[in-house]
Amino acid sequence: MSNPSVTWAEAALKAIRHIGESNHPDPKQRARIGPPMVARSLAILHTAIYDAWAIYDPQALPTQLRLPRKSNGSDPQRIRAMSQAAYQVLKNQFPSETTIFDATMTGLGFPTTSSTEDVNLPEGVGNLAAKAVLSVAADDGANQRGNLTESGNIYADYTGYASVNPPIVTMLPTIPADIPHPDRWQPLGYTDAAQVLRVPSFIAPQWENVRPFALTSAGQFRPNLPVALTSQSFLDQARHVIEMQEQLETKQKVIAEYWADGPSSELPPGHWEVFAIFISNRDAHTLHQDAKLFFALANAIHDAAIATWEAKRFYDYVRPVTAIRHLFRGKKIKGWNGSSVTTINGEAWRPYQVATFPTPPFPEFTSGHSGFSMAAAEVLKRFTGSDSFGASYTQPVPLRVEPNLAAAVGVTLRWDTFTEAALEAGESRLYGGIHFYEGNVSGLSLGRNVGVQSYEKAQGYWSGRI
Repeated sequence: MSNPSVTWAEAALKAIRHIGESNHPDPKQRARIGPPMVARSLAILHTAIYDAWAIYDPQALPTQLRLPRKSNGSDPQRIRAMSQAAYQVLKNQFPSETTIFDATMTGLGFPTTSSTEDVNLPEGVGNLAAKAVLSVAADDGANQRGNLTESGNIYADYTGYASVNPPIVTMLPTIPADIPHPDRWQPLGYTDAAQVLRVPSFIAPQWENVRPFALTSAGQFRPNLPVALTSQSFLDQARHVIEMQEQLETKQKVIAEYWADGPSSELPPGHWEVFAIFISNRDAHTLHQDAKLFFALANAIHDAAIATWEAKRFYDYVRPVTAIRHLFRGKKIKGWNGSSVTTINGEAWRPYQVATFPTPPFPEFTSGHSGFSMAAAEVLKRFTGSDSFGASYTQPVPLRVEPNLAAAVGVTLRWDTFTEAALEAGESRLYGGIHFYEGNVSGLSLGRNVGVQSYEKAQGYWSGRI
């Protein structure tokens, strides 16, 4: 029997990957693809699925849907309601990908034309669940409709954020005048896969204003101040990244690329949905188990995005590429030149990343990978009752960053525990030259706190305590 939570998670991830492709026919849809936006969309999806399921459960309480309980419903009715809710949500969140969602509905044997709100029909329950959740989300502070800015652009910033540093082009050396504030974030210019020069601004600086699931405030778990520009620690953390990149082993390079999750992937929030699908299959979950698991997981990751982006906005902290170019300008250091690690000028240092996406466009502190991953790991650990994971990945093709590194093909990454996977995800950003040590460990701590609190609230819903 079909499991709606898994089926629709897979459809959503397929849509997210497609939108992220550089040749997507509707570039405007790319505004929907950033880590916080993806986290939010997946939370909306699984909340609507959960609400539709909860109406048929004798104990669980929905988050938004207010209907008489239908605890005598059959599994086919639940599947119909849950799928209808998912279908309506995904068409709203990713309207350019309707073909994918239509095919999913058709594959399940359901029509794509139902608009009924008859509470006696499962498709009516599903439509009402989607409507209720989407109605609340429409004014949650994300600016999905674009109605908070004159431009009308979806997810546009309405807070007036502006970088204190001018953009730099990563392929060119940086002169001192281009880094007037060396401890603050700086936009990066680069040529994308379509050979178009892009200088993206801070993605979603307004995200601290988005309504959370379980957080009492966006800054509830904000970490302490990162190291200051004038401290020895600032210099030490930059040296640490340089030294790590100079000494990268083949497996570490595979780790850096596997977790990178650039624009043509499901991004970190979706990455952990993939792991949840693995767990569902591993443990032969029922649709009831997965309605709860994906609801808790997606909302924990959503809250991790809010908490992480609040810290990023609050501290506006420098990325390694800016800090290293500032600290080591005029000096010879070891660094990645696009094909190998060799002696380079400090002002030309680059991360170990594909040239078409050198560093994500938002401040460093704290690490989103670390926050998302540890929040997700906490939920998976608590839901399954164990930290045991048992998943693996084998690199099937040459690395995009270093295609001539033949030894990378066949390298296998294994994670015995969810915690091990989360720690590796955080560490990968140091290997890739994206984050500092402190940004990683602070992000892990933030994510753990978010995961615990979000899981407890989700559990309160399905146990009937909220």
